[in-house]
Amino acid sequence: MKHFDRETAEKRAETLKALGHPIRLCIMDLLQDGERNVGDLAELLDIKSAIASQQLKLLRLSGLVAVEKRDGHSYYTIAHPNVPRLLECLRTCDEVIK
Repeated sequence: MKHFDRETAEKRAETLKALGHPIRLCIMDLLQDGERNVGDLAELLDIKSAIASQQLKLLRLSGLVAVEKRDGHSYYTIAHPNVPRLLECLRTCDEVIK
């Protein structure tokens, strides 16, 4: 098994930190179904748009989501094809994580 070097471990920790908030984790889960704008996410999560925007900004800065501006709205998508695999891994960890 290949082990993490310090730099790689720091990068992975930053990714996990970005996912380490319940709202951000729920946003990523919803984005697996396709692109969404802030209003859609806020409504689905029953939160204010400002909160959704703050969380999306952190996810964007971490490289987990991409944004495309169209017709005066920002549409967010998952930025990397391996992110759904990471989320699935978290789902299967439910038996281990209590």
